[in-house]
Amino acid sequence: MIKTKSRTKQKPVPIIDLGGEYLSIKKKIDAAVTRVLASGSYILGEETKRFEEELARYCEASFAVGVNSGTDAILLALRALDIGPGDEVIVPAMTFIATAEPVVMLGAKPVFVDIDPQTYTIDPRQVEESLSEHTKAIIAVHLYGQPADMEALADIANANQIPLIEDMAQAIGSEFSGKRVGGIGTIACVSFFPTKNLGAYGDGGAVLTSDDTLAFRLRILRNHGAKVKYDHGELGYNTRLDEVQSAILRIKLDYLDRWNLSRIKLAHEYSRQLSKLPVHTPTCASNRTHVYHLYSVRTAKRDELRAYLQEQGIQTGMHYPKPLHLQTAFKSLGGKPGDHPHSERLAKETVSLPLYPQLTKPDLHRVVETIERFFKSHS
Repeated sequence: MIKTKSRTKQKPVPIIDLGGEYLSIKKKIDAAVTRVLASGSYILGEETKRFEEELARYCEASFAVGVNSGTDAILLALRALDIGPGDEVIVPAMTFIATAEPVVMLGAKPVFVDIDPQTYTIDPRQVEESLSEHTKAIIAVHLYGQPADMEALADIANANQIPLIEDMAQAIGSEFSGKRVGGIGTIACVSFFPTKNLGAYGDGGAVLTSDDTLAFRLRILRNHGAKVKYDHGELGYNTRLDEVQSAILRIKLDYLDRWNLSRIKLAHEYSRQLSKLPVHTPTCASNRTHVYHLYSVRTAKRDELRAYLQEQGIQTGMHYPKPLHLQTAFKSLGGKPGDHPHSERLAKETVSLPLYPQLTKPDLHRVVETIERFFKSHS
């Protein structure tokens, strides 16, 4: 009887490893959580106050207001800007639904525009073409970790005297012309969803601004519309960043730059190794830094590639498989296929590969080799 060698099953490569991230800073995180639990102060206490100060300083803004999600950050930003029924807000068609949901919740209308096919961020030319007398704000999404063209968008916003909102959920730490996102627009919104570059261990978010009037209003809105306890000047929300998450985020903020640098180095290595394969790798405009919240490549064989990688134990993602103008939730707005071709193409072709600061070079190389095998077998 001839004995054959058994093939050792390879360990799966996850698209992100939050457990590994936690273990790398476990002692500091555990100490921070224990400190909060022992304090007896769990809502709007010293940890949140200090995190807001540290976050604002990091993002080069004057104020940060912690809330309980990135979605609520956009909702409060729009409320603080008095967006409501009859108003229009320009939004890119390629983004997560949370960018546009709050617009509709406030009775306003999202006006979807296409993206730049190179950077995947909102196209300023189409923004200008979509302006109307009802336009009350522009939301610039820094998609996948790269800032939108904030110079062109700021010019449009200033010329038309409308606020420019940054949705920086995926791009904290990135820069446009040497200035960090979060401190460029009128107001900025960030998510601390666990998978983000700066992620909490639960939901969380914040709104940033250098306008003291807006900051004051945001603090009132997040706490039931109250200036002082039991004195409610308007209807607000219960959307506060809690003390445990604030303490965790303070620890992780100290690591953000080095983690982002790791992401950048890994992304560049991906691009180098994938350069001879039939996939479109991410591009970054010369006046911007990309912090690669996602490393997304494009291929017409996206679905087949994803299935093949899954079979080989490699996780991938799709961000996002259906643009907003084609979502059933926005059917009443009349969007149809062909309205925003660049967004639609990206939705059909994009696949996000494993990328996180703790990703090893051997695992990255394994991902690339597996993609290479796929294209050799599907040529």
